[in-house]
Amino acid sequence: MTWVLASTSPRRKKLLAQAGFSHPGFTFEIVAPNIDETPLSTETAEQYVCRLALEKALAGLALSGHIIAPKVLGSDTIVVLNQQILGKPMDQNDAKRMLTLLSGQTHEVITAVALTDGEHTFSRLCRTQVSFCELSAADIDAYVASNEPMDKAGAYGIQALGGCFVQSICGSYSAVVGLPLVETRELLACMMQHT
Repeated sequence: MTWVLASTSPRRKKLLAQAGFSHPGFTFEIVAPNIDETPLSTETAEQYVCRLALEKALAGLALSGHIIAPKVLGSDTIVVLNQQILGKPMDQNDAKRMLTLLSGQTHEVITAVALTDGEHTFSRLCRTQVSFCELSAADIDAYVASNEPMDKAGAYGIQALGGCFVQSICGSYSAVVGLPLVETRELLACMMQHT
């Protein structure tokens, strides 16, 4: 089987390698799908993240024409606070705005994963509750100055400096990083059974 990750995220690359540890010789190629990530006015946060994961997988499949029988995995992660989706910040001021909103609050991280070979498609949704401590303006300024928040949903990365703000987590840590390991392993097993 030829596995393909439809993402250039170094975090997802590392997590997918972990998810395949029990499959001898597990390797995968990487493609970079380019999809429109604009939310539709009629969709819920869950529908939005599931749609993006599937669209990434399908776009990845289209980019994998040089591979024989590719199995393509797409994933998307969003941060939701009070029904509001906090995507990747547009600039430093937007990152500061998001971090100020998250300060002292509990938010939800929703990650969807889709795996397709063009004939079979399997997907999973993972929800995790994350509670932030209170952040001072100096904390936020220093963190934004590190540039870490700029390419991450909700303007933070739990696996790096942003982890300093996480007071507690209820759910999947790896899903907050970008790829839920248990659910991803389930998808790999499903695809193996159906091909």
